[in-house]
Amino acid sequence: PALADVRIVASSGGVVGNYLDFFAKVKRSGERVVIDGPCLSACTLVLSTIPRNRICVTSRAVLGFHAPQIIDQNGRSRRSREATRAVTASYPPAVRAWIKRNGGLNSNMIMLRGRELNALYRRC
Repeated sequence: PALADVRIVASSGGVVGNYLDFFAKVKRSGERVVIDGPCLSACTLVLSTIPRNRICVTSRAVLGFHAPQIIDQNGRSRRSREATRAVTASYPPAVRAWIKRNGGLNSNMIMLRGRELNALYRRC
């Protein structure tokens, strides 16, 4: 059977577990992931899950990273150093290095795009 591409055209992120479950299914399927627009927040975990040789980026691709937010039982949001370290460690080494060069993960979104992104992932 022919494999289809999974195309990310606009993802603002969301619940980490949902993304990890989805990307695990994509990994098992053998499908390629085409990042063709904004892939922000939890969406960037595609880089932690899918092998690099099965990811490509278009000229519209933008990856947005920030420190994770933990929501407690009362609906309050907080940052966690441990969660931030775990998320950072999950990215491939070249992405971790880029994050470090750009100030690390914190509450501000840092964007990876253009030449810097093309240096890390092949163009589609």
